[in-house]
Amino acid sequence: MIKREAVVIGAGPAGLSAAIEAAKRDADVLLIDESLKAGGQLFKQIHKFFGSSAHRSGIRGIDIGKELLEEAKKYGVEIWLNCVATGLFKEKKIAVEKSLDNQNKTAEIIKAEKIVIATGASENAIAFEGWTLPGVMGAGAAQTMANIHNVLPGEKILMIGSGNVGLIVSYQLLQAGAEVVGVLEAAPEIGGYGVHAAKIVRAGVPIHTSTTIVEARGDEKNGVKEAVVCDVDDCWQPIKGQEKIYEVDTITIAAGLKPLMELARMHGCRCDFIPQLGGWLPLHDKNMETTYPGIYVAGDSAGVEEANTALEEGRLAGVAIAESLGYIHSNKASSIKNEIWNRVDGLRLGPFGESRLEAKEKIIKTFQ
Repeated sequence: MIKREAVVIGAGPAGLSAAIEAAKRDADVLLIDESLKAGGQLFKQIHKFFGSSAHRSGIRGIDIGKELLEEAKKYGVEIWLNCVATGLFKEKKIAVEKSLDNQNKTAEIIKAEKIVIATGASENAIAFEGWTLPGVMGAGAAQTMANIHNVLPGEKILMIGSGNVGLIVSYQLLQAGAEVVGVLEAAPEIGGYGVHAAKIVRAGVPIHTSTTIVEARGDEKNGVKEAVVCDVDDCWQPIKGQEKIYEVDTITIAAGLKPLMELARMHGCRCDFIPQLGGWLPLHDKNMETTYPGIYVAGDSAGVEEANTALEEGRLAGVAIAESLGYIHSNKASSIKNEIWNRVDGLRLGPFGESRLEAKEKIIKTFQ
């Protein structure tokens, strides 16, 4: 059995930040991730962050990812890639499937004093006629193809969902050379920031509110050929006779995300359903520690928000772990955590953040 002081599961923005904050204060940290490269969503984010300088305004996600990887190396974070945490058991034991090469794998059991679950979130699906045809995919999958693998997912694309993911990915698909024929939103208003919507509208992409998809037409061999869309009424039901047909080869779905919290539930951490943050997620305190002592959660697995929030929550968990292990005095740790919480609160200001702020306060209050 392998033993480590701290193990972080997930090498996205939250996991990297947690590992760095603990390691820079001399904790022995192992970071594991199922991907071939650490960084997670950051390396998909070719756009510049916006907001204040405290929230990395004007810096692209890919550049933030590079900075974090350099810091992790500087502070001696041990990183295992192509490595899947398949189980999390009592006494903080982690079952891991580790790839040795393209064909061979090995199983390991890791015993950790502290564990951070930073596994992120998965995309929600929408079921409609033809939704399993080749060419129907999540917006995140399309973003991965275009920004990570330099493969265009399609030439004529219809985006379903006008949240920030749908808007941002639509613009990035335009940049990659695809034609985005439109963005559909079932609600009467767009769901994302106006700045993102304005960019694609200026590029000639129409956004159709109170509209949904009802059918994807094509075949299993050649994939999607057409998308049938329809206006919806006040009860979100399609209005007969309002159907329109788009000739497309790809339909991307940006219907929100849900936290990946199976490992937390497997270990017995108490969970609750918080719709403002994506659904079921582990309860946690202001240190990001769950109801099971020594198990922490950060980033989208603690509630779906922005990449900046994930970075800050990871820092909170990392500082709290260093404090708990005795590597930093409680007074110093308290000061650092207060600074981080001030930045987090700033991220949750405004009409889009208020509901998430209330939800997070509810989580912490319920935990207590």
